[in-house]
Amino acid sequence: MNVVNDTRSTLEKHMPLLLGLLVAFLAGKALKKTFWTVFGMYMALHYSGVHLFG
Repeated sequence: MNVVNDTRSTLEKHMPLLLGLLVAFLAGKALKKTFWTVFGMYMALHYSGVHLFG
């Protein structure tokens, strides 16, 4: 009988997926924060009379 003895735990099996999801989540949060920071700075300049794009 040819039985594959899988000794890896469930956590070890799913660790790459969990790490990938964590990295994607943190990157999304960073992009969101960066977007709102840049948008806020742009609007502050725009309303103060400095027009960057025309």
